[in-house]
Amino acid sequence: MHRLLIVSNRLPITIEKRNESFRFRPSVGGLATSLSSFYKSYHSIWIGWPGLPSDKIDRRTKRKIREKLKNDFDAYPVFLSRKYIEMYYSGYCNKTIWPLFHGFMQYAVYDKYLWESYKLVNKIFCNRIMRIVKPNDTIWIHDYHLMLLPKLIREKLPKISIGFFLHIPFPSYEIFRLLPSRKEILEGILGADLIGFHTYDYARHFLSSIRRLMDFKSTLGRITVGNRVVKVDSFPMGIDYKRFADSANNPIIKKEINRLRIKLGNRRTILSIDRLDYTKGIPQRLLAFDAFLDMNPQYREKITLVLVAVPSRTKVEHYRLLKKELDELIGQINGKYGTIGWVPIWYLYRSLPFHKLAALYNVSDVCLVTPLRDGMNLIAKEFIATKIKGKGVLILSEMAGAAHELCEAIIVNPNDRESITNALKEALIISDEEQRRSNKIMQERLQRYNVVRWAKDFMEGLSNIKTLQQTFHSNVFQYTDKKKLIQDYRKGKKRLNLLDYDGTLVAFSERPEKAYPDVEIMRILKNLTSNKKNEVVIISGRNRKTLEKWFGNLNIGLVAEHGAWFKEIGRDWENIVPLSINWKESIRPILEFYVDRTPGSFIEEKEFALVWHYRKADPELSSLRAKEQEDTLMHLTANLNLKVLEGNKVIEIKDSSINKGKAAFRWISKKNWDFILAIGDDRTDEDIFATLPETAYSIKVGLGPSQAKFYIESIKSVRALLKEIGGL
Repeated sequence: MHRLLIVSNRLPITIEKRNESFRFRPSVGGLATSLSSFYKSYHSIWIGWPGLPSDKIDRRTKRKIREKLKNDFDAYPVFLSRKYIEMYYSGYCNKTIWPLFHGFMQYAVYDKYLWESYKLVNKIFCNRIMRIVKPNDTIWIHDYHLMLLPKLIREKLPKISIGFFLHIPFPSYEIFRLLPSRKEILEGILGADLIGFHTYDYARHFLSSIRRLMDFKSTLGRITVGNRVVKVDSFPMGIDYKRFADSANNPIIKKEINRLRIKLGNRRTILSIDRLDYTKGIPQRLLAFDAFLDMNPQYREKITLVLVAVPSRTKVEHYRLLKKELDELIGQINGKYGTIGWVPIWYLYRSLPFHKLAALYNVSDVCLVTPLRDGMNLIAKEFIATKIKGKGVLILSEMAGAAHELCEAIIVNPNDRESITNALKEALIISDEEQRRSNKIMQERLQRYNVVRWAKDFMEGLSNIKTLQQTFHSNVFQYTDKKKLIQDYRKGKKRLNLLDYDGTLVAFSERPEKAYPDVEIMRILKNLTSNKKNEVVIISGRNRKTLEKWFGNLNIGLVAEHGAWFKEIGRDWENIVPLSINWKESIRPILEFYVDRTPGSFIEEKEFALVWHYRKADPELSSLRAKEQEDTLMHLTANLNLKVLEGNKVIEIKDSSINKGKAAFRWISKKNWDFILAIGDDRTDEDIFATLPETAYSIKVGLGPSQAKFYIESIKSVRALLKEIGGL
């Protein structure tokens, strides 16, 4: 039976030590609370830290804890010492990743010892998973604490199904690039098959960083990583809608609602509830409330702001300072406006159980949710879900992920105090009919896309990408394919090898002239060409002078400029067809225009082609410019018998009668070959694959749509294959 392994920093169960005994209670937190209803419906196992330092727990006690968690909760603990909790969780996670990913760069700490602890704890999680996992399991890893884990698992279990979901914002490239360990983080996340974010903006930022830092292109959110296709997508997290919508019918909650209504009297209630965190914008919210009371004295003694601040990361300095600031602000506002019978702000510095939280949602007229930056914010959704009678107004920050879904709420900029004060006034005067209309739309949306639907959508997405990978994998060049190829090669007496150069035999370089053949590839080619049964042809986009310089002393056939020139063994260079270059004068100014507008790009001039290179240019800008240029060139070359060809970070313009397929056919038709092998990596090589007879072996380097029979992972794999068939 397939199992789902949910992996997160914290288990949904927290263990507390009381004297000599241990207490097991549900964890407080968005992920644990939200997924609790989902993971019980699956054949699921949850893996994470149980919230208790392991330093003073002996082996016997650890064994008992493991047994209870496994038997009662389908959970497996990852024990962490106090030192690791301090360095990894309080340190790297919350002093580096949390502030940076939320845009508070000034708070981020870059310390190599914290980073080393983060790496080590990710390895501890990996080792724990390895003791539990089975080959058919699906692993779903959650959040910023474990961003290295997908790759660590992938290295040990290459075929396992891995999903990763980030529950906080992913920052723009300009912010993310500040992180010293940025590439390791990206490589870690890319170990997953499906990478999920709450909003499209976060997914877009991630893809931008992947493109700029790792030079990976994406198409419809798909990235080719080695021999795998990885999918990046957005999945806005939902809530357990029914639990909140039905809360007012619960007798315990009803009692709490009545108690609150008696205490509040006829005053209108504004609810503000958050973890005590600098990303939540609580001081800005209080200053806006202060301004509201100042500007609207008619509301004094008629409204109450219930401010719930849940203690968080109390050992971190920024949080201690925030608590002090909050206490002072609340004291100032209550002292400034309060009367003997009225306190403007009710301040609760504690975590609330569900029945008290649900009661507050039910009695509140307005919910004020104005984080400076928030991955999603489920409080906004929970408040709307409780408003089954329709009355209640949500004021929501545009910086929260939930704002993309709850657009019928009053949306504000959390940094604009006037905007929040105006929103408060609007919320207090908006008609009951308008409240019901807006809330009904949001409720229907939340009811449809609840937490179970969110999780199922993610699981379906993961299943779909694994199916796509298997489709590609069925054509991946495997051991049995290689074995048959080598057998056919050795039986052959007349063998033709058609090889592309850039991206096939050698890696691409920022400047084309730097991608010269190294000692290894020259040794491979000399070995192949020394066998009289072999004919080797390099079919390249390079100019003939370069190919002659590099390979002129080998017993090898050469094709230059994608087929404009060819050179058979022992002969001079020839044109395949007579070609004109008169068109260059009208096309060159266009390329020069784009060189001027795209720093880092340049023009390469071949005898019968012009090439615009943009490998060194900014990826985002050059991608935009390439599309613009291609559209312009397509229009201008329509009547000039020219072809505009997009390659790997290049756009090439050449005579449309030139293609690699025609050059390849010249060699294919020379003899009755009993073995043909063609290897290439880009669109120009598709013309070769199309001309090959059915018995030929065609191999594309890298995944992607192709007419080739097989995919091979990398240049390194190509070299290994050529060594093996040549007996090196």
